[in-house]
Amino acid sequence: VQLQASGGGLVQAGDSLRLSCAVAGRTLSGVSMAWFRQAPGMERNFVAGIFRSASNTYYADSVKGRFTISRDNAKNTVYLQMNTLKPDDTAVYYCAAAPRLILSNLGVPSAYDYWGQGTQVTVSS
Repeated sequence: VQLQASGGGLVQAGDSLRLSCAVAGRTLSGVSMAWFRQAPGMERNFVAGIFRSASNTYYADSVKGRFTISRDNAKNTVYLQMNTLKPDDTAVYYCAAAPRLILSNLGVPSAYDYWGQGTQVTVSS
């Protein structure tokens, strides 16, 4: 299974970006997917996740109301729409997949089996 993240870039505060995570090697159906981010010198933190099906989405408090995670099973791709970006959103964003995740581990990086390579998001003030 391979995950390919893309869509990062340099934007100004208030702008929007959409990240994509294309999955190859297995279907997304029933697989929990998430986005994490990691700033320099910081731990990798949960941003948003979909638990098994598209109707079960969860967000970190810091992005709630600004970010939206979604999935397109036909394209085997997960998206992260990021609106009203802030300088504090600057980080490398990683997508992750977990075929056998339990809900209580949605925000736990070590619970994920597969990771993308990361895409840099930089928000200037």
